[in-house]
Amino acid sequence: MVLRFAPRLLLCLVVLLVGCASTDAGTSTGGGMATIKESRLPAEARQTLELIDAGGPFPYAKDGTVFGNFERLLPEHKRGYYREYTVPTPGSRDRGARRIVTGQGDEIYYTDDHYNSFRAVLR
Repeated sequence: MVLRFAPRLLLCLVVLLVGCASTDAGTSTGGGMATIKESRLPAEARQTLELIDAGGPFPYAKDGTVFGNFERLLPEHKRGYYREYTVPTPGSRDRGARRIVTGQGDEIYYTDDHYNSFRAVLR
């Protein structure tokens, strides 16, 4: 009798574990956006955040410029609400694909794939 229910029980346990399993790099905010703790960011991203907190100086001319949110992956706000900053990528000859985007409401977002996805940074 127990053997007949074993596959169902195992399936339920797997579903339960998958549903409960989350890492700080993959949990989501109430709006469904993935999050990442500041401490889990790459060292270069943490250094960029320190520069942002200090008000610069920034190593790239584009740092601090308006981020247009053309991809519409961040919450909608009027133009000028978001600013972007380069996160250096070791070995890259250009600015690379990593960025920190900040909002006027003190929100911080991180992308490591040049705006294809974002994670809200938890401080």
